[in-house]
Amino acid sequence: MIDFASIPRDTPVLIAGPTASGKSALALAIAEAGGGVIVNADALQVYDGWRVLTARPTADEEARARHVLYGHVPFEAEYSVGDWLREVTPLLDGPERPIIVGGTGLYFRALTEGLAEIPPTPPEVRTEAEARDPAALLEELRRGDPAIVARIDTQNPARLRRAWEVLRATGRPLSAWQDATEAPALPLAATVPLLLDADRDWLNARIALRFDRMLEAGSLAEAEANLHRWDKAGGARKAIGAPELIAHLRGEMTLDEAREAAVIASRQYAKRQRTWFRARMGGWTALGQP
Repeated sequence: MIDFASIPRDTPVLIAGPTASGKSALALAIAEAGGGVIVNADALQVYDGWRVLTARPTADEEARARHVLYGHVPFEAEYSVGDWLREVTPLLDGPERPIIVGGTGLYFRALTEGLAEIPPTPPEVRTEAEARDPAALLEELRRGDPAIVARIDTQNPARLRRAWEVLRATGRPLSAWQDATEAPALPLAATVPLLLDADRDWLNARIALRFDRMLEAGSLAEAEANLHRWDKAGGARKAIGAPELIAHLRGEMTLDEAREAAVIASRQYAKRQRTWFRARMGGWTALGQP
């Protein structure tokens, strides 16, 4: 798959790829072969309460190499790309070379291309955006920020809402904020960037198998432990499979139905990730499945 000896021991390593593609195992192998601290770049693995369901490293894996930025954000909190970038930046100059691994493409883009420091969106503006029809938001963006329309996936309602929110809240187009972005904390040219690009059928089978193993390892008990605070969950509610297991615990579906729905959701998530990576990570070294 890759010659570990060919990776310079003093060069940061970036490992991206869809869920269940083997990123964490590769990061651990590189760390054990050449040293380094493994840094999380997965927006779901940052939250406490979801070790099993988000496939965070096990205690044994954590004992084999130092891992950071895993499970450190409170369940009820929100955590942004900017939050992650502020936490990861000091690690770039630490005594250990960083091996940054995860499936959140926006984290890697912010790290290697820079991040616009946009003021937070007021709650009332966000509420207004969520109530508007995406087609209406797109029409307003075509008038107020045509440059961003050419940059984003206009079929993605979340991207449309974000661009519209920035325009409404700041009076300045999102494209202008992006154009004023400062230099990246870690340029891609200064790294070894690896992209796992697994075959779809292989990945789909692996996703189903992994979810079954999560159930065997206690993900349902984990969901039950979080049931009392589910309604107050922040970003932790986005964990793939969490809504389905919570629905089962509330008597809204059988465990088999929850398992099937969670597997489908995970496969859809992996498809979105693969599409995003292929469109935006042309400068990365693509690797097939193990």
